[in-house]
This record gives sequence, C-alpha cells and structure tokens, in this order.
Amino acid sequence: MSRIGKKPVAIPSGVKVSVASREITVEGKLGKLVWSHRPEVSVEVDEEAKQVNVSRNQEDREGRALHGLTRALIQNMVVGVSEGYEKRLEIHGVGYLAAVQGDTLQLRVGFANEIQKKIPPGLDVTCPDQTHVVIKGIDKQKVGQFAAETRAVRKPEPYKGKGVHYEGEQIRRKAGKTAK
Repeated sequence: MSRIGKKPVAIPSGVKVSVASREITVEGKLGKLVWSHRPEVSVEVDEEAKQVNVSRNQEDREGRALHGLTRALIQNMVVGVSEGYEKRLEIHGVGYLAAVQGDTLQLRVGFANEIQKKIPPGLDVTCPDQTHVVIKGIDKQKVGQFAAETRAVRKPEPYKGKGVHYEGEQIRRKAGKTAK
C-alpha cells in the first residue's frame, strides 16, 4: 500500500474541491486549478471531514505508482490555491542582470545578446533588484519549470560561481589549475 497515497488530503478553510467524472477542480482565494486524473485511481471528497481520499482500482505496478502520484498532485493543487508557490533565483557575475519588461524576462548573463524569456500565463515574475528574480504562481509545476528554464540559460559554473542559481543553493566549487 502506498504510504503517501493512503493519507487523506486536508482541505483548508476557503478552498473548495469538487470531482466530476475524472476531473478535479480546486478553487481558492488565489485562483482555480483543474486536472483530470487517470482511470487507475478513484478520488472522493469527504465534505464532513473536509478531506480528499484517493484509492486505487488496480493492484498492478502502474496502479500503485499512480496512487501516490495522484494524491501528491491534489495536495499541490490545494496548497497552490490557498498559499501559492514561489521560487527565488540569484544572478552572480560582473555585468550580469535581469529585468522584467511587459511579459518578457530579460537576462544579461555574459552572452553577446540579451536573452528574452516569455513569461507563461498564470505566473507573476518580478525583479526586486537587478540580481534577483522572484517567480510566483498557483501551479507548482509551472513555477518550477519556468525557474529551471531560467536557471538553464546560464548554469552556475564551478570555478567562480558565476551564473543563475536558486537562492540558498550551494555551488560546488573547484580549485583552479594553479592549485596544488
């Protein structure tokens, strides 16, 4: 039995969860998320206990795998519409900077051209200063994906630590060729 899958998802106050056929709708103060789950699992909303229960219909390998996954995705949806998700990026390097212009994130990270990244709908991207980028949204996957794509523009290099990295991320540093 999946340890994660059998735990019920608690519904906080102000969040409304409904299941119609295989489509799960979660509404909260920050917005609304809709997702269709796979037929290998079934989802029930318990209104009295204010929780969502996930159970599997098949005992095969795929059914067991989707049991915990479905529960985790529903939990992420509930947290997203009630609290939201946030990723913070730092930019290190001489002359490296970031700015938001309309619906585009502009990055100057040591290339001949400025990198332009289109901000996906549903995300709020801000630059409190030129070396920090804050990505906020209700969909955990979108927030993480855009943060990963932004970091991939110029990954931090191990010799000087220059590049784009997550706030608080430890960069493994190497000694240069002159170190003995």
